[in-house]
Amino acid sequence: MYLLGEQPAYADQLINRLQSIPTQLLDGLAPAGPPLQLDRADDLAKILPGNQLFLIENGLLHAVVDERPLFYLQEGDLVGLRQGLDMPSCRYSSEEHLSLIPYSRGDVFKHIYASEPRQELFIQYLIGHTALLSDALARLKQPDIRPSTGFQHFAAGEELIHQGDVADNVFIIIEGHAEAYVDGHRVGDVQKDEIFGAMAVFTREKRSATVLASEPCTVMVIPKEQFLSLMQSNPRIAHSLIESMAKRIDLLNKEVTQLRLPNEAT
Repeated sequence: MYLLGEQPAYADQLINRLQSIPTQLLDGLAPAGPPLQLDRADDLAKILPGNQLFLIENGLLHAVVDERPLFYLQEGDLVGLRQGLDMPSCRYSSEEHLSLIPYSRGDVFKHIYASEPRQELFIQYLIGHTALLSDALARLKQPDIRPSTGFQHFAAGEELIHQGDVADNVFIIIEGHAEAYVDGHRVGDVQKDEIFGAMAVFTREKRSATVLASEPCTVMVIPKEQFLSLMQSNPRIAHSLIESMAKRIDLLNKEVTQLRLPNEAT
């Protein structure tokens, strides 16, 4: 997906990364048939069957929301994910030759749910597109009505989140690296593309750790309402994410325990 108009560098980097995800999600899954060839389309939804998703093999699709051009899809993008969602209608059109590889919608989701790495990739794909659109909207609005979804930048040493604070957002590091601290003790790293801050959103408890940028970072920010809505619509992915976070928390607890034992013995 590419947004219309000039994009900041951090958005271009995220767009390029998101562009490679669909082929990774579909790796190992056979198409439902030969590629669908279209010379042009005024409204793709009227042509494509609702029980399939399509990977764009060649061509360009323009997305129009409320009759306003908003973004376009090209080779490597998935078409058909918006089906059944309570969202503004989006009309896809193309004035050039289009080649679409069909996949069974049900088979695609089974394939994704069968692998934890694919589930996490899918979460990144969905959240990434949401953040891109929200950030584009934020840059068009006046400062006093900018939505909180989008991107934030942190210098080395700055706090991304603070232990004990209320959990209003979930984060993904787009560029950079950070470290997690509990009661002043370093307990782990937060790597590029890693989702963090989600456990406190799920449990509605205060932040259990402080996260500091160890180098300059660009961070994607997702408000908890949007994140929880996404998880509710994809319960299997939510379950996988919770399991993954539980494993990380278990490792962090062991590290914290080891750090505290010498102090308790003295």
